[in-house]
Amino acid sequence: MVEHENIQLDTVFHALGDPTRRQMLQALAGGERTVSQLADPFDISLAAASKHIKALERAGLIRREVRGRTHLCRLEPGPLASAHEWLGFYQRFWTERLDILERLLREEDDRKSPLPPTSKTPEGDEK
Repeated sequence: MVEHENIQLDTVFHALGDPTRRQMLQALAGGERTVSQLADPFDISLAAASKHIKALERAGLIRREVRGRTHLCRLEPGPLASAHEWLGFYQRFWTERLDILERLLREEDDRKSPLPPTSKTPEGDEK
């Protein structure tokens, strides 16, 4: 089971590794798109767009439905949730480390900058 999850995660990150595919996913977040609509913003052929779409399909990130001669694609968010969960571990890891670093830097600043002495007037009152 774990091996299958690792393979799936590898496929998802591979698919997300390409900026064209990431932009296609972003477009699909707004709703269904045809292959032509997904290819339109890029200077690529429909065949090249189809290769990108197949990589997204292999990763389970999109689902393609054929209606007549039209191929409609829609976002499948499940694999993105798995990738987000995996990255969440490292987010917690770095957040903890950065919190520790912030605390240490504040302590160092506190040691380096002592409070200035208060000056008193001749009557002994503070200014």
